Amino acid sequence: MTNLKKLAGGALLLALALPLVSGCEQVGAVLHKAGDMLGAKSGGGAPAGAPGGGMPAGMQMPTPEVGFIVVHSTSAPIVEEVAGRTAASAVAEIRPQVGGIIEKRVFEEGSRVNAGDVLYRIDARSYQATLDAAKADLARAEASVPSAQAKFDRYQELANVNGVSKQDIDEARSALLQAKAAAASAASAVRTAEINLGYTEVKAPISGLIGRSSVTEGALVTAGQATALATIRQIDPIYVDLSASSTSMSRMRQTIERDGVAAGKEGPKVTIKLDDGSTYEETGRIISTEANVDETTDTVTVRSSFANPKLRLLPGMYVRAAVEIGSEDNIFLLPQRAVSRSATGQATAYFLTSDNKVEARLLTADRAHGFSWVVEKDVSDGDRLIIEGVQKIRPGMEVKSAEVELGADGLVKPKAAAASAKAP
Repeated sequence: MTNLKKLAGGALLLALALPLVSGCEQVGAVLHKAGDMLGAKSGGGAPAGAPGGGMPAGMQMPTPEVGFIVVHSTSAPIVEEVAGRTAASAVAEIRPQVGGIIEKRVFEEGSRVNAGDVLYRIDARSYQATLDAAKADLARAEASVPSAQAKFDRYQELANVNGVSKQDIDEARSALLQAKAAAASAASAVRTAEINLGYTEVKAPISGLIGRSSVTEGALVTAGQATALATIRQIDPIYVDLSASSTSMSRMRQTIERDGVAAGKEGPKVTIKLDDGSTYEETGRIISTEANVDETTDTVTVRSSFANPKLRLLPGMYVRAAVEIGSEDNIFLLPQRAVSRSATGQATAYFLTSDNKVEARLLTADRAHGFSWVVEKDVSDGDRLIIEGVQKIRPGMEVKSAEVELGADGLVKPKAAAASAKAP
């Protein structure tokens, strides 16, 4: 007993005598050596209850428990998510076709107008006078026609008895034709004056929302001026121009061409999300696609059309669009919570083998569908995918497993509990 105390005391003094800069590793080594010395004096071996310095005798690491779901092949729509911007389906800039003073602005700025509605009234007095003069000229020209016609008819009768010369008949025919031409010219002048008089009422060429007016009552306007009086935009229906890289749009364009959108068939369905995160209630359709890729941006533009009865969409809005360009069969939808990714983006998921061991698989999962990844290969029908307890397992480890269900809320439920909850 005295020797043991001496050895322990010597070991402690040796440890304290080490330089402080030697670090904890040297102190630990000395203490470990002292323990060996004590063990040798007391009969050898590790301390009781800790064979080999590990866990106490008879104790083992517990077998991890995991939850799995059985995956089956299914079909799902092929959806491409792209950016888009809204545009009016028709735009009309209102310009006067005759000059004059604006007498009255009839419409209310920002209101809805219909095609044919009067928007502005221009002073029409000079145009009414021009029309009256044209009508007088027409009456004068028309009055000369019967006289020329009667003279020509008489000369023709006299010609039968050689009462007039051939030259007189030709002159009478020429006078008749000139009178008729003058009457036609006067009638054309009347129609022109009527048209110009009609232009003094500036009307809406299309239906839609009209913006602010650039002129007020009393302003002088000229025919075909550069500045528009107002602008009308038709936004029901409204266009949404989609733009994305040529790579992501290639399948969409192939589907559009295959389905024959240009022949009048309905194109792929389009849904859009607004900038506030809400989903627009109407579903749109692809109506056209560009036949080339923009060289500067490497993008393709596809135009879709949406009904807009409540006028929620206004031109120029930025939206995110999901284009359903078809469906795909024999694919697997793996919950995103069960798929991890490496620093390089490689997708990995854990599966159970037939003997309840963990198997790690590298997957190709580059397309999402809802809260799942779309996987086309490396998965078989009936495979057991681990979705619960993945943090405490590693490949090749034997585990305890229980089948679970993944609810719509993303919570995992035991299979039995889910079944009993459905029972009446």
